[in-house]
Amino acid sequence: MPIPTWGIDVAKQVFQLHGVDTRGPVVLTKGLARAKVLPLVAQLPPGLIGMEASGGAHDWAREFTTLGHPVKLMSPQVVRPYVPRQNNDVKDAAGSCEAVSRPQRRFVPLQSGAPQDIQALPRIRERQITARTALVNHIRGLLAEPGIVIPPGVARGRQALPAMRADAENGRTWEAREWRGALAAA
Repeated sequence: MPIPTWGIDVAKQVFQLHGVDTRGPVVLTKGLARAKVLPLVAQLPPGLIGMEASGGAHDWAREFTTLGHPVKLMSPQVVRPYVPRQNNDVKDAAGSCEAVSRPQRRFVPLQSGAPQDIQALPRIRERQITARTALVNHIRGLLAEPGIVIPPGVARGRQALPAMRADAENGRTWEAREWRGALAAA
């Protein structure tokens, strides 16, 4: 029995499946809602699945592997030559199916959940630092309007804010001192 090859385009809502058998004719082209993908793939005969390595692809690849399908993830640059002009999800799935069947393709290694979590940590930290810097700059800008100047830098802002908040003689209202404190605590 010929083992089919499947191309799956992972999306937010509607996934596209494209399947061919070993002789080349298309055996399945179908769009599915996210919740219906696993039940359908579980019913399909085992076959090689090719997908672009994009957001969520590693998770889906692990799911398909547990169902008995070998999965190969490919960089979008590898799939692009096999997608005709005016690409859409249907053509992306067909391109993934074609690309995975070609010899000497470079594949992306499948990752478990732990390495993905570890890779997310630097991005999370960078975002937190960016948000903190933006907040300090926002506070400095709000304080500059009434003439209160804080030198640049997060550490200097942290040092200066408590004293300004406690200073009842700086001409600022109680509400202004409170919102400064709330922003500083954020």
